[in-house]
Amino acid sequence: MSSHTTAVAVSGGIDSLYAAWLLKQAGHEIVGIHFITGYEKNACQNLDASPSPWLTIHSENGRTAIPVMNHVAEQLQMPIHIIDIRDRFETGVVAPFVEAYRSGNTPNPCLLCNPAVKFGFLLDVAASIGADRLATGHYVKTRLDDTGSVHLLKGEDPLKDQSYFLSMVPREHLGKALFPLGGMIKEEIKKKALEAGLSSFTKSESQDICFIQDGDYKAFLLERPGFSMKPGPIVTKEGTEVGRHLGLHGFTVGQRRGINCPGPYPYYVLALEPEANRLVVGKKEDLLSEACTVTRLNWIQPPAKTTIEATCKIRYSHKGCPCRIEMDPAQNSATVTFESPQSAVTPGQGAVFYADDEVLGGGWIKR
Repeated sequence: MSSHTTAVAVSGGIDSLYAAWLLKQAGHEIVGIHFITGYEKNACQNLDASPSPWLTIHSENGRTAIPVMNHVAEQLQMPIHIIDIRDRFETGVVAPFVEAYRSGNTPNPCLLCNPAVKFGFLLDVAASIGADRLATGHYVKTRLDDTGSVHLLKGEDPLKDQSYFLSMVPREHLGKALFPLGGMIKEEIKKKALEAGLSSFTKSESQDICFIQDGDYKAFLLERPGFSMKPGPIVTKEGTEVGRHLGLHGFTVGQRRGINCPGPYPYYVLALEPEANRLVVGKKEDLLSEACTVTRLNWIQPPAKTTIEATCKIRYSHKGCPCRIEMDPAQNSATVTFESPQSAVTPGQGAVFYADDEVLGGGWIKR
């Protein structure tokens, strides 16, 4: 295999399919990588003694593959390596997700999966099969400056930009990544893929939490070993008990629905206190925060100073707010002070720092 082979992470959706097609049209020698987490909507099947010549199966549990990969491989005339990562995905993504809820946080599993799996383990897989780059269908852009340092930029499509989700990927890993769709609009891709005769297997958009197919994360958590409903008090910020909850895992900061407590004003979740198993509620205006602590920082462009100005997004759907970031290098943490108070700053979510359209880095909001 050529030393200039590009691996493409393929899911069966139109984004990764078109990304692979673009690279092939540009003259890249491409090879696909598809991973099995065990949570796929389409059940795996045992392959017969003569599987598709395009597929190479890597599995400790027998020869298993998702049939859709035959369809993808044949359309692109591209070999695909199918990697069983069930154990790795369970320990690196699902278990921390469950533990975060157990600790009273609201996690974002994509922020864990991208550095650990897609731009962590899959980069190792790509290298092992002779590829020096890994391409995906993410809607982001990268560029190299004169020193060879990589910069991560928002995708051209504001409705699909995924730069927030890649903020925790180490910069040396981003330097090995390709994002063919970063400068394109989703509707344009759909049209061009159809013109190219490409058809995807998955017709719906990817879910934020790929391992919870029906969206019922509370039911998912209760099925996990050692996770159980623990009823407890609902209190105001002054400590007055106003009701009972059935389990903290059913709530997140800023939530209004589901509290089901009569009061002099609508109650919103202000905080979760797992040590006392208490749900703290209050007025909507009580949700405003002037600052927060951000830990486990990952800098794509390391700051030259310990205090900088930037724009901070405190969740994927957040528009961003100008802020001052004061770093504590010894703790790899920072105090982020917002230009104006922000609502529902939620422990467990990612705080991502931008300079215009460029991602500087990010970290985890601490309770």
